[in-house]
Amino acid sequence: MVKRELYLNRISSLIDKDIIKIIVGVRRCGKSYMFNLIIEELLERGISKDNILLINFESAKYRNVSNPRELDLLVRDLTKDMDGKIYMFFDEIQNVDEWEKSINSFRVDYDCDIYLTGSNSKLLSGELATHLAGRYMEIKMYPFSFKEYLDYKKTPPNKKAFTDYLIYGGFPFLLSLESEIDKTEYLNDIFNSIFLKDIIERYNIRDAGLLTRIVDFILDNTGKIVSSKSISDYLRTKEKIKVSPKTIYNYLDYLTNACLLCKVQREDLEGKKILSINEKYYCVDQGFNQVRIGRNQVNNSRIMENIVYFELLRRGYEITIGCVGNYEIDFVCKKMGERIYVQVTRELSHEETIEREFRPLLLVKDNYPKYVISTDEFDMSQDGIKHMNILDFLLGDEI
Repeated sequence: MVKRELYLNRISSLIDKDIIKIIVGVRRCGKSYMFNLIIEELLERGISKDNILLINFESAKYRNVSNPRELDLLVRDLTKDMDGKIYMFFDEIQNVDEWEKSINSFRVDYDCDIYLTGSNSKLLSGELATHLAGRYMEIKMYPFSFKEYLDYKKTPPNKKAFTDYLIYGGFPFLLSLESEIDKTEYLNDIFNSIFLKDIIERYNIRDAGLLTRIVDFILDNTGKIVSSKSISDYLRTKEKIKVSPKTIYNYLDYLTNACLLCKVQREDLEGKKILSINEKYYCVDQGFNQVRIGRNQVNNSRIMENIVYFELLRRGYEITIGCVGNYEIDFVCKKMGERIYVQVTRELSHEETIEREFRPLLLVKDNYPKYVISTDEFDMSQDGIKHMNILDFLLGDEI
């Protein structure tokens, strides 16, 4: 069993604090399992299981609970015989319309400690922010990191393990599967579930085929600059499909809301401003790239870039793409007033590759740390820029 200490440590410090704990992440990344870990810790602290309320809104048992009134009545009925503080766990809360009204009232009406999960990144937007402003803490959860992958597999770090992780990703249950067919089918199942429940049904999308083409285009262009207009132009010229950039923008928004994609904006490092057009997208798990695009991803440096991006998110960085003149820096990472610059490439095997990766970093004249990450095992640091092997980065804590 993997303790997922990165998340559990944050949540443990918030137990019994008068703040709602909300775990947000893509389906099947381990949110429900995290609830089990928290409940296990509560029991170790001496909390009676009779004072723990767990409701999973993906269960058929609660399928008819769809609005705040029904949720209020359900909780009232389930807690009527409870004495003392109640620990309330609501899994996939976004399945209940206007759920925030009920959750806010529970804070007022009960002596309780509340935990939520959701599969929508906009769970805390709009009206919800008004109801719960200042009363919640969001914890973003992702599939297994490479370190968690090794912990689950009980295997030392090596190229074979990293190759498997690079191809099939880190969804927890997938790691228990052995055959390529089972892994592929499971990834397709997750993708289809996200696609149907969190996008098609939630936003009443009629043209599922168009949405499929858009997401496959993004996956095939992982880590490349794109825009709604460039996708519209591609669909018109290559696939003879006419669709407005506005429609594509909305679809991309739905895909990011479902925690399937993350959008990264560009930053002008000289003008010190965020650029409003053109961005990059990264997929929450690199396994989707393999099953959707169908090409060999092992030697794809963009997939490595994808892995590094989400590892930096796990470590609490806010990330932009750096622009220095006509050059680009993969990741500008900021945390607690500090920053680092990171370039990612598969190999530094040729002089032109070394020039391409190091030159943009040399153009940045501040003294913040600068890194180039690759699979190379020899240290190729130069001019104050540190070179790191990808495994050293993923398993270490220097960055």
